[in-house]
Amino acid sequence: MKKKNKEQITLNSEKIKKREQRIKILKITILLILLFLIILYFILRVVFELGDFTVSLDPQLQEKSGLVMYEKLSEKQNKKILKAEKLEYMNNICVKWLPENLTEAEGSHNGENYLAYTFYLENQGVDPINYWYKVVSDDVIKNVDKAIRIMIIRNDEKTIYAKANETTGEAEIVGDEITTKFYNDKELILKQRENMQPGEIDKFTIVIFLEGDDPDCTDELIGGEMKMHMEITEEHTAPEESLNQV
Repeated sequence: MKKKNKEQITLNSEKIKKREQRIKILKITILLILLFLIILYFILRVVFELGDFTVSLDPQLQEKSGLVMYEKLSEKQNKKILKAEKLEYMNNICVKWLPENLTEAEGSHNGENYLAYTFYLENQGVDPINYWYKVVSDDVIKNVDKAIRIMIIRNDEKTIYAKANETTGEAEIVGDEITTKFYNDKELILKQRENMQPGEIDKFTIVIFLEGDDPDCTDELIGGEMKMHMEITEEHTAPEESLNQV
């Protein structure tokens, strides 16, 4: 009888052990499935992170010429630095998907998968002035600049900038949109605004997005990152013959 009880106890303990092992395996399996789904979500959803985008005005230019910068036309609070709202994650879109009323808002007006920021420059001095504006690349991870687009709308004049085609060296063309090549790998955009009259106001709208129809917009960009900023200055040291002027 004691032997039987011993066997029963042994069998029961083995059953309990096997059941605990099955439960443990099931828990691990569920955790692995959840982890896989989370990773899959981010792979499908997240293409790259766009860091803070700032616009800075050279203080000397403001003091010397009377050029001021502000975010809202109704308030005109002069600022030396403006900061757009950050986009944590951005997926690729097509330029045709962007809304047509991008210039109607002020300040940050980001949409789904694009950054949009509008601000103003005003000549509050007594003489006509010239100024430079440039967009500078601070950091690029996983070559996301291959498919990035920077649209600048100044006083309703729109220009889309992009990295040159790696094969041909020519400007990228997607559909009906012909882009302007980045100035170089560091200074993506460099232009001079000439003869801004006293009292004149320049309205800028900056739109940054990832062009999904670009052949370079591939899975290799997933998890990448790009940071950039814009500067408004009085002068630039680049040779005059190579500058893209207004």
